[in-house]
Amino acid sequence: MKYVYDAYGMENPPCGINTTYNAKRVCELEFTATEDMEPPILVHYELTNFHQNHKNYYQSRDLFQLLGRPSTEQTSLEEYLCEPLNKLGDVYLNPCGLIANTFFNDIYSVTSGNDVDGAPLELIEKGIAWESDLQYKFSQPNGFEFELCDNAQPSGNGTCDETCCSAMTRTEEGLSWSCEAPAIDPEDGLCYRYHYPDEETTQYLYETYPDKINPLEGVTNEHFVVWMRVATLPTFRKLYGYFDQAIEKGQTFTIQVESNYVVESFHGSKAVIVSTNNIFGGKNPVLGQSFIVVGFFSLAAAVFFSLKHWLRPRKLADRKYLHYKED
Repeated sequence: MKYVYDAYGMENPPCGINTTYNAKRVCELEFTATEDMEPPILVHYELTNFHQNHKNYYQSRDLFQLLGRPSTEQTSLEEYLCEPLNKLGDVYLNPCGLIANTFFNDIYSVTSGNDVDGAPLELIEKGIAWESDLQYKFSQPNGFEFELCDNAQPSGNGTCDETCCSAMTRTEEGLSWSCEAPAIDPEDGLCYRYHYPDEETTQYLYETYPDKINPLEGVTNEHFVVWMRVATLPTFRKLYGYFDQAIEKGQTFTIQVESNYVVESFHGSKAVIVSTNNIFGGKNPVLGQSFIVVGFFSLAAAVFFSLKHWLRPRKLADRKYLHYKED
């Protein structure tokens, strides 16, 4: 099931934001299951006409920085690869580069819908990235620290006690925490204070995308890790989350979209896709169409060479095909 909610040239898109970046326009997309769906039920976002496979785009990153090395220790080559998104004035971007700073930041959530047992649908956003990527390619900056607040429970309005960041020092030397307000861990729902190194001279990922990236996760956020694995084709889908619940045929559910990502600038579109999968993966017609095209080409080549061999055969070991230098 596919729902295009914003596109270049589309009349009255349900979540169109034109060229307004980070518009935070909220809309609801209603889906009705056309058949019984067994878990895992995958929720992807799809972009069109976006060339992640362009050499200058996918090379625009600092691999050591993504593994935790400070921005101030970049070599001249890494600075060159990240240009023009290495610094904003005198402030370093961490992570730097084109791909990290064009991160897809639309936000999806489920607002209504039940599974076959009547339980509310829950969109799971963990476990969507490759485990090898999380383990070997992404790490918080060297010097990052976090600690549970003394008053760890958020208040009734979902905020933490701001004094948590200034109540205690990090070490015996009296170093302070860099946070202005504590962050709520999406895993346990508790409040934590945290410290990022070189905060005065560096803009980190959670500051670039405050509504999408939790400061306790940073570059290890799985949505970001999925985005950083570049797509091969200009029309691609990336996994946003999944339902670990069964949905029966005819069941209706609603996905709420907060639209922030502009597609007007590159004449593209964005859509939400809900699908099941099997041992061969999900339903993606592009791969099948590629096989059909290659198959027809191979068949045409086989017919051509068969006719050539039948009409004008070449005798094996015929001496007239031998040529010498003096000839």
